[in-house]
Amino acid sequence: MSVTISASEINKLRQQTGAGMMDCRKALTESNGDFEAAIDWLRKQGQKIAAKRSDREAKEGVVIAKTSSDNKVGFVVCVSCETDFVSKNADFVAFTRSIADAAVENNVKSIEELNEQVINGSKVADLINDKLAAIGEKIGIVRFERIEAPYVASYIHGANRIGVLVGLSKDAPDAGRDVAMQIAAMNPVAVDANSVNPEVVAREKAIVMDTMKNDPKIAGKTDEMLSKIAEGKLNTFFKEQTLVAQPFVKDGSKTVAEYLKSYGDITVTEFKRVALG
Repeated sequence: MSVTISASEINKLRQQTGAGMMDCRKALTESNGDFEAAIDWLRKQGQKIAAKRSDREAKEGVVIAKTSSDNKVGFVVCVSCETDFVSKNADFVAFTRSIADAAVENNVKSIEELNEQVINGSKVADLINDKLAAIGEKIGIVRFERIEAPYVASYIHGANRIGVLVGLSKDAPDAGRDVAMQIAAMNPVAVDANSVNPEVVAREKAIVMDTMKNDPKIAGKTDEMLSKIAEGKLNTFFKEQTLVAQPFVKDGSKTVAEYLKSYGDITVTEFKRVALG
């Protein structure tokens, strides 16, 4: 059974791996749309991938994070370019912001839908082509994220290089901004241990077990003891890599979960973090 591969999936794989568009399409096709398997497929190609690439890379750009007027929906848009000279240009920043505004105003749900939006009589896709011709650099919408929650906070960090959305279970603007800043700085993999992707957990377990096999200090220990050691290492991973278990950046004496308790019965429903590079 064939799997339909979307342009946004191909773009996402290209941004993460640096491989060419056609290679990314082939990787996703060969992997039946499995993103992680596609990455592994590309890795196995090695230098063959690099040799095939003919398109210029666009690793710079502008990231804009915004919310609807009622703070119920949040959007992140990343428009890429090739040089930081262009990414820092006020006109290019304003151009990206206008695209993000269109996403908010029309409650857009995908890159494909965003490219079809009309700004001042022209489709976004056509405006991007016009901009490409004007500045002579490869540009495009390479990332788009959207979340809904009872309250959504947005945050832009580092001269439009990182955009964050965080959904909360109730209105709490100050908490939302603080947690969004935490996400920008610490780049957690999930909200909590229970929400970590099972594949990520499996990979961490495999890394832990392989590391222990090569550690002479624990050679000869019983399976029960090895299991406890592995569990401890995984717990360390969860504390370091999941949002609510991380030390709060503004006060390292408490975790993010403990900080949130100061606002009463409030939880993080989800978050999105988009960063250049």
